[in-house]
Amino acid sequence: MFETSIIELSQSALQKNINFIKTLAGDGVRMSSVIKGNAYGHGIDLFVPMAEKAGVRHFSVFSADEALQVVQSQQHGSKVMIMGHIHNEELLWAIENNVELFIFDLGRLETSLQLAAKNKAQVRIHLHLETGMNRLGLEEDELLKAIDLLKKYPDCFHLEGVCTHYAGAESIANYARVKSQIHEYKRRTRLLSRHEISPKYQHTACSAALVSYPQTRMDMVRVGILQYGFFPTQETLIQYLKNKEDKTDPLARVLNWKSRIMSTKEVSTGEFVGYGTTYMAAADSRIAVVPVGYAQGYSRLLSNQGRVLICGKQLSVIGTVNMNLILVDLTEAPEAQPGDEVVLIGSQGDLSISVASFGEFTNQLNYELLTRLPMSIPRKVVS
Repeated sequence: MFETSIIELSQSALQKNINFIKTLAGDGVRMSSVIKGNAYGHGIDLFVPMAEKAGVRHFSVFSADEALQVVQSQQHGSKVMIMGHIHNEELLWAIENNVELFIFDLGRLETSLQLAAKNKAQVRIHLHLETGMNRLGLEEDELLKAIDLLKKYPDCFHLEGVCTHYAGAESIANYARVKSQIHEYKRRTRLLSRHEISPKYQHTACSAALVSYPQTRMDMVRVGILQYGFFPTQETLIQYLKNKEDKTDPLARVLNWKSRIMSTKEVSTGEFVGYGTTYMAAADSRIAVVPVGYAQGYSRLLSNQGRVLICGKQLSVIGTVNMNLILVDLTEAPEAQPGDEVVLIGSQGDLSISVASFGEFTNQLNYELLTRLPMSIPRKVVS
């Protein structure tokens, strides 16, 4: 054991979340597991087989390097879809490996079709429509030109999908904008129908839209944060629970982050602890030194703010978070000894430390904190 901390991934928690998502999406609706950002910090190479074991057969990534990891780690012929970046020189690899591509500009479409024609192959594409987010997507005039290109190369593509992305479905403040996007998407798909262009799947729903806008579920949903055990926002959770008798969060956290006490130390009343003068012992104290710091993703903003679990008790992080160390007040757990488990995120006994609690102290989203967990921290799958 060379690691200073470890991330555990719960297969049973993931299965619970996938079951919930499939029930919510409804019969016949395909789920695409969004695993960009190193599977939201969980680790693509481990998460793909876990998701496949839970019944997932389609994955969404941001870039070609992430798609390559899926191709190498999938075990059941699962498909992968690149929603963002791919270099032109990687397009042939995508075609040869049946990797699906978002098409949000004419240059990528034309290059892909020409490459497919040259190699007597077919490229699997999803037309990404600009409906009002103003980030990526084909504008209406570009969509008409895309239609012309598809008609020019009729044997060189599979139209896997037509899609869009909503600009903030996790907040009621964006309700009018999202509804406008839904309307615009339907109008654009009618245009495609008039040209006798029909996709295999229509998909627009992210996690938040899946929960809050049932009409967006269509043929496929692209689900990220929900599968890891988190609602996109507290507002989305409230939206889901508002008409339910059972007000319990239906999701389970997949990720647990743990370390161990490295050493303990006695500190006298009035002495400062750690760097500077941010914490003074108000009484004779015993502290634990834990070998995790901001280099491991434990933010300095948690200095004198963070909480950990030791011996089944929630204890305070004291002093400034170091590069590789945090200090913990053991007043409430005098029995703690070097080698004892320290839970940084997750559960111990009846208590838990949530990612959200980190977010409240550090002003980070769940998404941001998770994806910032360094890839160097070992991950392992547990039941």
